[in-house]
Amino acid sequence: MKQLFETLGLPAALTDNLHELGFDAMTEIQAKSLPAALEGRDLIAQAKTGSGKTAAFGIPLIMKIDISSSDPQGLVLCPTRELADQVAKELRRLARWKKNLKILTLSGGMPMRPQMQSLEHGAHIIVGTPGRIRDHLSKQTLKLGKIHTVILDEADRMLDMGFFEDIEKILSRVPQSRQTLLFSATFPPEIKSLSQKFMNDPLQIKVASEHSAEVIEEVFYAVDREVQKEALVKVLQFYQPESAILFANTKAEVMELTDFLREAGFSALDLHGDLEQYERTETLLQFANRSIRILVATDVAARGLDIERVEMVINYGLPRKKEDYIHRTGRTGRAGKSGKAVTLLTTGEKHKLAEFTQQPIEQLHEEAINETLRLTAKMKTIAIRGGKRNKLRAGDILGTLCKEIGLSKDVVGKIDIFDYDAYVAVEKGLFRKALEGLQQGKIKNRKFKVREL
Repeated sequence: MKQLFETLGLPAALTDNLHELGFDAMTEIQAKSLPAALEGRDLIAQAKTGSGKTAAFGIPLIMKIDISSSDPQGLVLCPTRELADQVAKELRRLARWKKNLKILTLSGGMPMRPQMQSLEHGAHIIVGTPGRIRDHLSKQTLKLGKIHTVILDEADRMLDMGFFEDIEKILSRVPQSRQTLLFSATFPPEIKSLSQKFMNDPLQIKVASEHSAEVIEEVFYAVDREVQKEALVKVLQFYQPESAILFANTKAEVMELTDFLREAGFSALDLHGDLEQYERTETLLQFANRSIRILVATDVAARGLDIERVEMVINYGLPRKKEDYIHRTGRTGRAGKSGKAVTLLTTGEKHKLAEFTQQPIEQLHEEAINETLRLTAKMKTIAIRGGKRNKLRAGDILGTLCKEIGLSKDVVGKIDIFDYDAYVAVEKGLFRKALEGLQQGKIKNRKFKVREL
């Protein structure tokens, strides 16, 4: 029987908010870590992505915040801007019961000056990437002297990305009396070094790092290298996923596969290290709002991603390490939803399979494949040059599309609002009407630049 949040003795306003958000019972990582975290203990928790760990560290962090002080009291370090944004968004939802709690995101790839201006107005919780936090410390625009809780989220990814020294510098500026909570899907040797140096008698918690077969179905097909691309098309035609992340081992392979799929009529975009930050943001946004079906990515580019509702992960060959396979597979089957992980290994890789899994190699049922099928997206995205700083809200955009342009709410998809930009997904059949209506009309009686993404 699953444990309820009420057993933790949390404030009624917090438990009410959790139920409103759909948190009916604790996940395994929450049940194992929350009691100790609420007592103030340091934790090293091993849990895969999508296990509910943001609530596991967010609930005790939020409860300890003193609203009357504007000094930063909590610090959450994440490997990427995308994960930092996702964590900050989830923390804001969890903190709805605690009025006037301010959460600020400090990540790379964004201008420093607006962040510095925001810091001048104070913030209770800072969520950011190690590099950008270090930059603010060096400019003395961020003070960590009142921090009582530090969270290292996806610590293995941060260390893998070369952030060890940055984390050391940051933690050396935080009071030693703090509580430190470390969450990681895998435990490389650097984790032990970090915990010994900066944590106080941490309690170690482990939940399954392997993915449950009940949640994620893992399938392996062996193909000749010469026909691997054609086999990829057959896998897509056979399973017909609404959304899939296709992993390849190199940037060149990612770009090549994206071009191949697009030329073949599939909806796909690539994600790799050479993209500008705005290109990366817009690519991930289109994938999340169903404007593309297939995201083709390297392991480096996909680190720290937290995207809901990924139906399938496809490995174009085996990754270099088992830890990478675990991280890749963890992109699907999240938050209790089922998912599939399909690996296309070349015949030359078959001898390595035992290092990753005991699953058998299967045969693709080609007789069930519709060879004319192409996976195309149902939505398209409109970009609006205006955002939070322009007092623009999702309701304003939806209201204009429905009341002024005449669209039904049913054809409008996800709306994302950033500081200076907003994006809205619209069903393809009515996309042109929506685009032209926004270009010719106004939102909140103001004219904004509008373009097709």
